[in-house]
Amino acid sequence: MATSRITVVGAGFAGLTALRSLRREAPDAELTLVAPRAELHYLPSAIWLPSGQRRRDQLVLPLDAFLHRTRVKFHAGSATGLSADARTLHTDAGDVANDGIVIASGARFMRKLPGLEHAIIPCDGIAAGEAIRGRLAALQEGTICCGFSSNPAEPNAMRGGPIFEFVFGLDTLLRRQRRRNRFRLVFFSPSQKPGLRLGERAVAMILAEMAKRGIETVLGEKPQRIEADGVQLEHTRIASDLTLFMPGLTGPQWLDQTSLPRSPGGLVAGDAQCRVAGHACTYVAGDGASLPGPDWMPKQAHQADLQAAVAARNLLRELRGEVPTETFAAELVCIIDSLDRGMLVTRREQGMRALRPLRLMHWAKAAFEWNYLRRYR
Repeated sequence: MATSRITVVGAGFAGLTALRSLRREAPDAELTLVAPRAELHYLPSAIWLPSGQRRRDQLVLPLDAFLHRTRVKFHAGSATGLSADARTLHTDAGDVANDGIVIASGARFMRKLPGLEHAIIPCDGIAAGEAIRGRLAALQEGTICCGFSSNPAEPNAMRGGPIFEFVFGLDTLLRRQRRRNRFRLVFFSPSQKPGLRLGERAVAMILAEMAKRGIETVLGEKPQRIEADGVQLEHTRIASDLTLFMPGLTGPQWLDQTSLPRSPGGLVAGDAQCRVAGHACTYVAGDGASLPGPDWMPKQAHQADLQAAVAARNLLRELRGEVPTETFAAELVCIIDSLDRGMLVTRREQGMRALRPLRLMHWAKAAFEWNYLRRYR
């Protein structure tokens, strides 16, 4: 156990939580992080980039100090494949051997919708938030369209919550700039009840908040294509000067070069213990994982952390020759922020809760960011 070589793929929330859990439980194990760069991109706060409340340097955190402190080797490279027995990870910078592996390389947005290049995908990275800021600053007036969709083969493979934050945040920002009256804000969704995984009460509160702010909605129509100057839905065309759209999620492309089992939506299929079937000492967590749970189980950082901690502990149990039995909790916790207020939504097996927008929740979201990043500084 002391000499076990464990590889973690991905420097996002799941990957880093897995490393912290592994080091805490196995002080002498040889841990290796594989990622293109030794950086954590804190994307939950990308919603504050258009307003200038956050800058790139505040959301891109170098991991050198964390890796040195926790004695984790860093292999700079992108995964390109995995041997049949999962004991060798192939990367564009060479192979990495392991006795156990945690796959936490995230998911990628589906780009099949025609004309998607005319839209900005807000959670595509820090650059996307900066692009929204630049485009908005250049607009004197016009229509801004915001929407999201899911993976049709796996409906819960989606990340819709941030779109609510972007549309509410843009409304607040334009009001601060005293030019909201020059813009039309439109939210569109193929669902009549967008964000239903948050719960009926939360959906009702979100739609009521949109009506209160004068944000128009077009619901129940699937997007057909994005155009340079508009969005074409099944029955409605919306003229648009700036379109923000969040497509559904699928697995990263490197998975195509592996024998890992895949879900209908293209994610890595795992069980309740985060194990990958048919592959010894191989675990998966985070957005790129398809794990059993309720249909509302979210693709969000908090859920990724819960899965990664369990994956790490179960992997160590398997390496010790024990049967991994620990399961993760399905838990949704989010604050839908609007730059100055936040709507707290929580959901567990026992029930859900949604609170009206409060200033306290905006500051709570900022405090959580500070505390979360503190452990990696």
